[in-house]
Amino acid sequence: MGQEITIAASVGASDDVRVFDTNRSLTGMEIERYHAADDAVGNRPPDVLARRLFDLGATSVTVYSNVVTVEAPAGEWSDLEPKVMETIEHLFGFYGSDAGWSDDALRALGVEPYPRPEPAK
Repeated sequence: MGQEITIAASVGASDDVRVFDTNRSLTGMEIERYHAADDAVGNRPPDVLARRLFDLGATSVTVYSNVVTVEAPAGEWSDLEPKVMETIEHLFGFYGSDAGWSDDALRALGVEPYPRPEPAK
């Protein structure tokens, strides 16, 4: 199923920014900045995470090593923060129905699942 990521969240320099410190590196030493969902191409963990966060309502995502910085309208954070945390926590999880993390569960969080590749044979 994949191990969950542990997170500590804090308010950033302004009310529209949240900083999520994780217990594992997501990028290595390169800063990944996403200003729109169209910037998040590829299948690397920060790309996948950024797409999912934009689907939730983020307006900007930056991932550097074990820190994910998310911008969204300040008034939406009370609803958005638990969804962002859940999305980050389960980034490396298996999202199949048998694991209890089905497409329906993602949709309930407000995330439209992306098609997953078929397993290698």
